[in-house]
Amino acid sequence: MSFQPIVVGAQGLAPLQNITNFSYKPLFLFSVFSVSLWFIFSFSLTPVSAQDENIFGVVEGFWFPDMTCDLGAGWERIIFDWSQHQPEDSDDWYTLNVDDRWLKTANQCNREVVALLKHTPAWATDGIAGAGVPRGLYLPVDDPNNLWANFVRRSAEYYATRGVHRFIIWNEPDISRETYGFEFEGSLDDYFQLLKVAYFAAKEGNPAAVIHLAGTTYWHDVNEGERLYMDRLLERIQQDPDAAANHDYFDVFSLHIYFRTDTIYDIVSETRVLLDRYGMGDKHIWINETNAAPTDDPLWPVVRPVYQTNLQQQASFLVQAAALGLAAGADHIAVYKLYDQQLPPGGESFGILSPADQSPRPAFDAWKMVIRYFNGAEQAQRAQSERVDVVKLTHSDGQQTLAMWARTGESAQIEISATGEKAHFVDQYGNITLVRPVDGLYRLALPGAVCNSVDGCAVGGLVSLLIQPAGDVLVHEIMSASQVDLTFE
Repeated sequence: MSFQPIVVGAQGLAPLQNITNFSYKPLFLFSVFSVSLWFIFSFSLTPVSAQDENIFGVVEGFWFPDMTCDLGAGWERIIFDWSQHQPEDSDDWYTLNVDDRWLKTANQCNREVVALLKHTPAWATDGIAGAGVPRGLYLPVDDPNNLWANFVRRSAEYYATRGVHRFIIWNEPDISRETYGFEFEGSLDDYFQLLKVAYFAAKEGNPAAVIHLAGTTYWHDVNEGERLYMDRLLERIQQDPDAAANHDYFDVFSLHIYFRTDTIYDIVSETRVLLDRYGMGDKHIWINETNAAPTDDPLWPVVRPVYQTNLQQQASFLVQAAALGLAAGADHIAVYKLYDQQLPPGGESFGILSPADQSPRPAFDAWKMVIRYFNGAEQAQRAQSERVDVVKLTHSDGQQTLAMWARTGESAQIEISATGEKAHFVDQYGNITLVRPVDGLYRLALPGAVCNSVDGCAVGGLVSLLIQPAGDVLVHEIMSASQVDLTFE
């Protein structure tokens, strides 16, 4: 007697024809239950809901609140533009640029809003409007002529009653004036002062305020052969005689990481080493922005000299970024971004909604899958060979998730020991199949990555998830004449 596995997706139930018509044609060697038994067992897998602790976020979800609520993100970054709050002087206080309806909607969907404070008003700087160093920055925090302190204090106090307690202090100050994306013309010492003033002023406005460092590009310094901006900043913080007594003026280290999968693990790991070096190992690491913007979108083609990326690769990148970020020690991770508003035709689009018609891209379903199945991980470990990446997540509900993908253009076969009588296979879009092992093993083929001569294999292949009871698990890569044991770090 033969049975067809059933896949649950956005369109409802659909049979898999001989397994191979699945989204990315994995090869399985395990048994599959009939439809009736599938309904009995499928509900034993309980995804983490948005009502529980939810570490995965989205940038600017307010554009489409219903879709963002459906996505299930646990937090949302919104720009709190200083120049729009106070366009003419310190007496101004206009809050329509952070509409109360956005904050209420986020709260109703159990989504925390994280404020990004930036953009100096023209009247408040002697420098460039938007990027200039605030006037009075080096005055005492309680001096009424310290304009930045006034704004931060008032923001912290005003938004505390609206559920906003987290404040990111500026954005990408590491980008120099002559480079695209330039946002802060001050020196590193000026940014240190900006941070220090913000820490004290925010605490005055709301003692529960949490301070996040600005996210930086990382690669701007690397490509220029410079010591990392954040390395120099942490050194500057450590040199301040009052820093240690004031929690080093920050609580969270922020990262922006794009396009190349392996750099997620490498940069987060390097950040943890950096924090430990300066005695700041208690700080949290958040990835505030990550994505691989597609060029090959039939509705929105983009011409770009590097990182040729299709919609499927964008989805794969986000799943891989989430898995590797957790394995390297990131606490929270957000996709940049929900939607690119007011783009010119052919403009680079990072959104998980299409700029052409606001329809969900495959990356939307992939991030929704991450939110449902990666939350609640108490431990994350990585195992890697030259051809395969595997991340093991051990969840608080007694489940174990293996996220697996090929790292090169060649497909790879892996073998996984069973920890129970059944498991769930989940593809990168959230489609589920109930499976049973054969001879105590699951074996499947991982499709090769899309690679080219310029980018190499920037994004791994399509991601497969196997979810089973937590326990000791063995994973092997099966080669033509041998096998490679994959060891979790």
